[in-house]
Amino acid sequence: MSNIWINKLYKKVGNRKLKLYVFCPEAPLKNRAAILFFHGGSYTKNNGTSPARFEHHARYFSELGMVAICVDYRNANDEGFTPYHAIEDARSAVRWVREHAEKLGIDPEKVVVCGASSGGYTALCSTLLEIDKTSLSNHIPNALVIFNAGVDGEEIINRLFPELSNKATELSPILHVKRELPPMIWFVGTSDIIYESNLAFCEKWKQNDNLCVLHTYDGMNHGFFNYEMHENKPFKQTVQQTVEFLQSLGFMESKV
Repeated sequence: MSNIWINKLYKKVGNRKLKLYVFCPEAPLKNRAAILFFHGGSYTKNNGTSPARFEHHARYFSELGMVAICVDYRNANDEGFTPYHAIEDARSAVRWVREHAEKLGIDPEKVVVCGASSGGYTALCSTLLEIDKTSLSNHIPNALVIFNAGVDGEEIINRLFPELSNKATELSPILHVKRELPPMIWFVGTSDIIYESNLAFCEKWKQNDNLCVLHTYDGMNHGFFNYEMHENKPFKQTVQQTVEFLQSLGFMESKV
C-alpha cells in the first residue's frame, strides 16, 4: 500500500501559517485511526529540528493503514515563544483533525498523539493541563505514544523559561496526573538523564488506574529511536511495539 502526502493549514497566528503534513493511505477507507506526531527539539533555537523528524514514522504508519500526520507547531524560533503556544497549537491540531474526520476518512474516537522530548512534553501538557478557558475537551487524544518526554515542568520552565517561573507548577505534567486518562505507551533509554523521572511519571500514571505500557532500552540515550540511529534497530523495534499496542486497543487490525 502506497501513501499520499498532502499538507493542510490548520491554524494561522499572525503571519505564522501552521500546517499538518498528512500521509494518507491510498485506499479511500473510512473509520481509520489517525496518529499525530510532535517532534522534539522545539524548545531550543536553531537546532535544525522540524516536523520532518517524524516523516519516516509517518510513512510507516500510513503504509499500515493509518492517517499519519506530522505537526508543525510554534517553537523557540518563533518570536516571544513560550510552552503555552506549543500546547495551544497541539490542541488546535487535534481539534482540526477531529473536525475534518469525515474528509480524512478517520474515526474521531481513534486519534493518537505521539510526541518525543519537548514534543512529548507538549503532548502531555495538552492532555493533562486545565489551562484552556474553553469547556471543550475534544483536544484530548484517545491514546498517547511518548518517547523520552520531559515531565518535570518545574525544572524545564526554570531552566528554559525563567520568566515563567511563577507558572512552573501549572506547567508540570507530573503534578497533574489523574484518573481516566488515555492509554499510553512510553519509550525511554536507561542512559537518558530523564530516565528516573520518566519511570516515576509512568508509575504515577498507573497508580491512578490508567494504562501505561513502558519500554526501557538498556544503555540508550536521548533520541535513540530516531530514524538512522543505531542502524535503525531501535526505530524498527519501537514502531513494532507501538503497532502491537495500537492493535491491542483496536486502532489497527491485528493482521497487519
